[in-house]
Amino acid sequence: MRQIIHACKALCTTVRSIPVRWDSGKKARRVLSTLHANRSFPALFVRGGTSNGLIIQRRHLPPQEQWHTVLPAAMSSPDSYGRQLNGMGGGISSTSKICVISPSTRPDADIDFTFVQVGIKDGALDLAGNCGNMSSAVGPVAWDEGLITDRASKVRGPGETGDYQEALVRVFNTNTSKIVQSRFRVDGNPLAYCHEGSYEMDGVPGTQSKITLSFLNPAGAKTGKALPTGNSVDVLTLPDGSHIRASLADVSNPGVFVRIDDLGIKDANPTTFNPQAIEADPSLKTMLESIRQAGAAKMGLDPKTESVPKIVLLFPEPGSVDIDVRCLALSMGQAHKAVPLTLALCLGAAANMPGTLAAQVRNSKEGCRGGSVIIGHPSGTVEIGATIEDGQIISADLLRTARVLMKGHVYY
Repeated sequence: MRQIIHACKALCTTVRSIPVRWDSGKKARRVLSTLHANRSFPALFVRGGTSNGLIIQRRHLPPQEQWHTVLPAAMSSPDSYGRQLNGMGGGISSTSKICVISPSTRPDADIDFTFVQVGIKDGALDLAGNCGNMSSAVGPVAWDEGLITDRASKVRGPGETGDYQEALVRVFNTNTSKIVQSRFRVDGNPLAYCHEGSYEMDGVPGTQSKITLSFLNPAGAKTGKALPTGNSVDVLTLPDGSHIRASLADVSNPGVFVRIDDLGIKDANPTTFNPQAIEADPSLKTMLESIRQAGAAKMGLDPKTESVPKIVLLFPEPGSVDIDVRCLALSMGQAHKAVPLTLALCLGAAANMPGTLAAQVRNSKEGCRGGSVIIGHPSGTVEIGATIEDGQIISADLLRTARVLMKGHVYY
């Protein structure tokens, strides 16, 4: 009898240790283990820019229409406490993110990438827009996970790039149907992503190797036009009948840009008017959300979709000769401690569009024309490069860093 009991215990232990897997066909099926407490899938926990989150291969998930049964639980959402302590989320919008990747069948891309913003308190999966910060991690992870074919043709250097070799991965973002080129350092035999380097990025401690992201033809990611209404400045009508000026732009991701002094806030100082000040003022947050929703409706977008457009507050003065435009952004209803990267791309482009509020406040003696824009945000600065030809935005470029923090199974 004791032998039978020991055998049963051993069998139960074995079954509990087997993760759930999904096949890669159209129909997902549970292969082993029906115990809810032991469902899992392979994933990497990665920092991309000033965000972090999970990167998962699509083949390890059920079909997309069933993601809501897996991904919120993995991040510990919904969570009425807003902390996501029971999962991989970090309790703020920039740490409640998931990237799903797979080899691409497109001739102009190596990888397909779907970004998922997981609602912290409601568990909703928002696929409306892309995340520029997490985009920086997609290319390196895809490279190291063996998802890139014909690798030799995608490597340059060291003579062409300095003293190290560099890989180029073409990423197709399914959220915006846009191509992002990712260039990053590789080393070793076989070649693998090397995060070590001397590049320092505001908002992240230490130095690492730089990742260059080029967002190709980024205008009209959600609406089809860089200026969805055709106007450099629109006047929005709010629910209380008041009005406010706003520039509505759509480059990489759509944004609603307003001046802080138009909100009735005078002499705003970045040291005191910061994310903490916004979070401590519920009435201001309510007004900003009403402005965001009014801008969304004007752009032809769903006002109830929290992730797009985002709202950005522009300081009337940059406060430094080294900064062109200073901003404070909100993401998913929370004041951002840096700036969402795709929103920085949108702001950088808007600062090059004559007549927009961003162009009006830009601190440039040469006026608003094609070129790099240095954006100030609560954690430092980010430089946005833009290639503009005949009034068309060919690409928007920036530098990030990324690092894999953990690899294993996520239980949900």
